[in-house]
Amino acid sequence: MSARGLRVAIAFLTRLPVRSTGTPEASAQAASVAWYPLVGLLIGAILCALCELLRSAPPLLAAAILVASWVALTGALHLDGLADSADAWIGGLGSRERTLAIMKDPRSGPAGVVALVLTLLLKFAALASMQERWPALLLAPMLGRAGLTALFVWMPYVRRDGLGSALTGASGRACRIAIAGTVLACVLFGRPGIHALAAAALVWLLWRRACMKRIGGFTGDTAGAVAELIETSVLIMLALTA
Repeated sequence: MSARGLRVAIAFLTRLPVRSTGTPEASAQAASVAWYPLVGLLIGAILCALCELLRSAPPLLAAAILVASWVALTGALHLDGLADSADAWIGGLGSRERTLAIMKDPRSGPAGVVALVLTLLLKFAALASMQERWPALLLAPMLGRAGLTALFVWMPYVRRDGLGSALTGASGRACRIAIAGTVLACVLFGRPGIHALAAAALVWLLWRRACMKRIGGFTGDTAGAVAELIETSVLIMLALTA
């Protein structure tokens, strides 16, 4: 788990300014996977700071600004994967080849647009309904990125030349340590952390089952989808159990 890997992870998962020395080598890209949960925690910390600045703002406006800032901070990277996955799952008609082909199409169809609208709406509604938002803002991004790390440990990557092909050399040991650290952090967080962990684990397992059945593994798009689905499920869970 090198510092170079951390910089690569921040540059890939966020739009934060990180000093770049050109295209990172394959080893640094692979090493970055274990840092994903920590980058998620960094995203959460930034959102918590913004939330504190918005403490006196009307709740609906504050929630809208938080969601918009969340999207801007991540460059809508995972939302793009969610939209492509939604189009592919419906348009693929149960065919592995057709599903993979649709996910390569950069255009978003009706299913993708609906998935994006519903996801952003649910995130907004969940945040708007919370009195204390900081636990959700910390836990959701961290668990969403931990879900990505878990894919590289417990699922095969199905594209030979996809965006994630350079990441498949990630150290299983380092990734397992990162996931264990995430689980421990949730447990130490107390009741909200345990609820969030339960929601994230359930969504990850269900999505893993769906991906294995349809395409035999995961792609960059389905990885983005699971990150968004985990974040949304965590926000909903914490809003319901606050």
